[in-house]
Amino acid sequence: MAKLNSYLKDYTVFDLETTGLDPEKDEIIEISGIQVRSGQMTGRFSTLVNPGRPIPPDAARINGITDEMVRAAPALKTALQDFLAFVGNDRLVGHNIHSFDLKFLSAGALRELHRHINNDYVDTLYLARNLLPLSRFRLTDVASYFHLETAGAHRALNDCMINWQCYEEMRKLWEKQAGAGDAGEAAACPRCGSPLLRRRGRFGDFWGCSGFPHCRYTKNM
Repeated sequence: MAKLNSYLKDYTVFDLETTGLDPEKDEIIEISGIQVRSGQMTGRFSTLVNPGRPIPPDAARINGITDEMVRAAPALKTALQDFLAFVGNDRLVGHNIHSFDLKFLSAGALRELHRHINNDYVDTLYLARNLLPLSRFRLTDVASYFHLETAGAHRALNDCMINWQCYEEMRKLWEKQAGAGDAGEAAACPRCGSPLLRRRGRFGDFWGCSGFPHCRYTKNM
C-alpha cells in the first residue's frame, strides 16, 4: 500500500461510517464505494454493517445511522468480503482516509478476513491542502469551494459522490494551473508523487512540486 498524490483516470472512491474514532475499539457501520473509469462512474457499492453492539448516540447524531437500521444488516466479515471483491485491485480515493478510513478498513480486514489491504491510495485532503486557498479542508469545505451540493453528507455513499466530484474538480484546477492539458498521472513529482505546477521564477517558467515546502523538486520547462 502506497500513498499517492496524483490524479488517476481509474479508481474507486470509498467512505466509511463508524461508531467512533478508534479503529481498535470502534466498529464500521457503513461501507460505500464508487467505481470510476475515465472520470465517469461505472459502478457503486453500499451496505450498512451490523456492529453487534449498540451505536453510541454521539455517532448516530452525526451520521444518522441507528440500531434499528443496522439490525438486519450483514456482519462486518460479509460486508468486507463483498466490498473488497467490488474494489479488486483498484487504487482507492477518499478524504482523510490516510488517518481514518484506511485504519478502520485495515484493522477490520485483518481481524475478520486475516488479510492485509494492499491497494495504493490517494487522500484528497492532501491534494486540497496543496491546491485550494481554504482555512479548513473538511470534505464539505472543499465541496463548497467548487459550489457542489453537500446535502446528505456524513452518509457513506453521499460522501463518495461528493468526493468523486471534488476530486475531478481538483483535477481540472490542477491541469489549468499546470498548463498540462490532459496530463493525468504523468505530470507528477518523481520524488513524492504530488502534482507538478507551472511556476514563474527569476529565470523564467519552470515546473515545481505542489508539495512545496515539504518537497522542493523543480524541473526546467
